[in-house]
Amino acid sequence: MSKLYIIIQARMTSSRLPGKVLLPFGTNSILETMLERLNNFKSNIIIATTNDGTEAPIINVCQKNDIRFYRGDTEDVLGRYFNAAKFFDAKADDIIIRLTSDCPFIDPKWIQTAIDIFERKQFDIVSLGPHSGFPRGLDTCIFNFSLLENTSKLATMRADREHVTLGMNKFTNLSVFNLSAKADYSQFRITLDEPDDYKMLCALYKHFNYDPTFSYEQLIHALTIRSDISNINKHVEQKSN
Repeated sequence: MSKLYIIIQARMTSSRLPGKVLLPFGTNSILETMLERLNNFKSNIIIATTNDGTEAPIINVCQKNDIRFYRGDTEDVLGRYFNAAKFFDAKADDIIIRLTSDCPFIDPKWIQTAIDIFERKQFDIVSLGPHSGFPRGLDTCIFNFSLLENTSKLATMRADREHVTLGMNKFTNLSVFNLSAKADYSQFRITLDEPDDYKMLCALYKHFNYDPTFSYEQLIHALTIRSDISNINKHVEQKSN
């Protein structure tokens, strides 16, 4: 039976907002809120952090919350992902879920939906994100370890090493299933790149009384009716790959 690995990249050296994943957020931090949202998957999580000497605060969070972690190359994110999975004994048919630590409101039910589709073995990749109508900040991508291994072996371009999935289609013909949001909510940003993203996320979390258990439907409702919140960071442009 295939094992499930949820690998979350996390570093302290973000160029636009250093230390962003450990910024105060309610009673915890950004990263800890994300871990709370993923509590049902706790045993599957690996934090893929860096080995550049700045990662100690992230390691402390992992140890405090009994979360597995791996230290790897800061710039070679693809290699870091591959080596994290390999370090914890991932095999060819094991399932890898790629998440990023700047998405505190990641949705566990959508992750489970994506897993259910992937386990039917009809597609090489199952994903959801703004490309299919979801707010930016729910991004999820699922693939087998064998695809990650093959990509890591063959990718040589710097851009392909800096991003986990960017080069996958270059080396293999892939079938991809994108979950649809059934509407376009891609104008909403619930990810953390810049100070105004942080202001927006804090205001949105306050709207939910700092309770991390809200549903996707409640999230969309809040983003829609509270334009005073969702407009805070509408001018922020996503960093290009």
